[in-house]
Amino acid sequence: MSRNKSILLRIQSPEGTKRIEINPTDTTCQLFEKVHSTFDLNSFAFALYKQKNQKDEIASSKSRTVSGIGLHHGDMLYLMPVNGAVLFPQASTSRNNTPSGEPAILDSASTSSTACASHSRPTSSSGGNRSLNNIQEDEVDIQLAKLDGKIQRKRDDKLCRHNTNSRCVHCSPLEPYDEAYLREQNIKHLSFHSFLRKLTSGVDRGKFVALEDTSCRIKNGCKDHPPWPKGICSKCQPNAITLNRQAYRHVDNIQFENTHLVERFLNYWRTTGHQRIGFLYGNYEIYSDVPLGIRANVSAIYEPPQESSRDSVRLLPDDRQELVNQIASALGLTKVGWIFTDLLAEDVQKGTVKHTRNASTHFLTAQECIMAGHYQNLHPNPSKFATSGTYGSKFVTVCVTGDKSNQVHMEGYQVSNQCMALVRDNCLVPTKDAPELGYVRESSDKQYVPDVYYKEKDTYGNEVSRLARPLPVEYLLVDVPASTPLTPQYTFNCDTSKQFFPVENRLVDGHIQDFNALTQYMSQFTPNQFLSAVSDFHLLLYIATMEMLPMQEYMGPLLQAVRNRDNDAALEWSRSEHWATVEQLIAATNTSPPNSRPGSVGAASTTATAGSPGGAQWTCPFCTFLNSADVHSCEMCSLPRSMPH
Repeated sequence: MSRNKSILLRIQSPEGTKRIEINPTDTTCQLFEKVHSTFDLNSFAFALYKQKNQKDEIASSKSRTVSGIGLHHGDMLYLMPVNGAVLFPQASTSRNNTPSGEPAILDSASTSSTACASHSRPTSSSGGNRSLNNIQEDEVDIQLAKLDGKIQRKRDDKLCRHNTNSRCVHCSPLEPYDEAYLREQNIKHLSFHSFLRKLTSGVDRGKFVALEDTSCRIKNGCKDHPPWPKGICSKCQPNAITLNRQAYRHVDNIQFENTHLVERFLNYWRTTGHQRIGFLYGNYEIYSDVPLGIRANVSAIYEPPQESSRDSVRLLPDDRQELVNQIASALGLTKVGWIFTDLLAEDVQKGTVKHTRNASTHFLTAQECIMAGHYQNLHPNPSKFATSGTYGSKFVTVCVTGDKSNQVHMEGYQVSNQCMALVRDNCLVPTKDAPELGYVRESSDKQYVPDVYYKEKDTYGNEVSRLARPLPVEYLLVDVPASTPLTPQYTFNCDTSKQFFPVENRLVDGHIQDFNALTQYMSQFTPNQFLSAVSDFHLLLYIATMEMLPMQEYMGPLLQAVRNRDNDAALEWSRSEHWATVEQLIAATNTSPPNSRPGSVGAASTTATAGSPGGAQWTCPFCTFLNSADVHSCEMCSLPRSMPH
């Protein structure tokens, strides 16, 4: 009886010491469970030691007992986290969600990205308790869900032997996922809603359909063994992944509203020879050329802060990204993708470029695939058929490069859901000297990586599996056609007879946004053309963020007028007090005399005035910058020296 009497053990942790009561005949696995519940830990990513210097570790086992490892009443054990895992709930931060045995990410950049992903992408545990009716799908998904989707066929005069009111196998409607029809129309991928119709076409009508994203992480909460790297089992181990061609795509076509939109983006490369990245803003709409298809319609391109060269682009932190999204949302737009250039001039006189991306080289590099996967993870696609509430992404990638005829053209892509999972779980990295190859990480003490395979044919024509080290990125790509319509569309003003307002974040002479650029741009329009003048995405962003007079909090009615193309509402806003101040500054800039050229009469008189006692420096009334006497507008803010009366 004395052997079964409970004993007390003291457990010292970084958060303090507690006592637990346990029977000597209990297993060490039960000891770990009691420690976990007593301290209310986030996970089992901890180890127990008999000595404070982390020696004599106690292993979690279902066969060894507490007394069998030499523990007695009153002994002190020491609890330490494994691989830097956060075990205790944090008061100022959210609960740690890293898998068992993986360290918490403390890097600021990674933390911000993870935070964005956590807000936009619900976790599986929370999604399991969520009612499917509460998931807010995109408007285009709601519209497509209401459509019948069947492909109508006309009566065949040769094969049909019935009257006009009847149907037979030769003229009855086809399902949107009919393989023969898709092959006949040269449609390479199913649309996502056709894929859903195929899943729900059985007897159960999709009652048991549950879309789940691929996971490359160890499942939390396994109590049968110590945390990774000390143990793993089939319950918590992620399955091996075999990369397959994705049969469907979330977006079936990318359409830029007009050619001026792309040409304006390419002007930076034509001016500097440097590459450029931009974010695409527009909306999703029904695409009739593919059964139940979706088209991404691009209305504007926002260029974030970046450092670029002839063969590389580095994105910089963007403090205005949230503001850009707010303005786009007020205009009825959303971020639908990203675009980048990869152009090398071949003949400047002819305007041709080199054809560098093809089947013998690559279509997208591994780094571009990882970046596309990162953006798709940040913009998940809400779906009521997904257990987590989201599945895949509608975010698209557009590459501007040279084609076979050495002309500039656009290629659209998405990466597969499998690639999104590899990027999300930090399993895929680029190779150093082969841009067309990626590499799947190997498992380490800090991270378990499942085996990833792809299939190819050997020299004998047999299909064999290869380990994805390295990995051809073609297995991760889903191509999406990109083009411009035959009949151009214009959400914003594209009057080529007038000079466009400069694009943001272009640190090139003639492309810089400042008050002088605003003055020159607005001087091209009459007062009655105010709506046409402000119907420019880049101008609206500049007006909202002007340093001397930011207008963000007053722009709601203006954005609504631009969205509805309401000329009367725009004119009414132009008479407001806030815009009247801007117009006064513009008028003062226009009426101020221009700077005299060196050597002219005006320059001589100015120099004489500057040299006289009355030619002292003057202080700008707007930014208080000290300017020399020979300038009529501030060198810092470009505003006039005096206001008109």
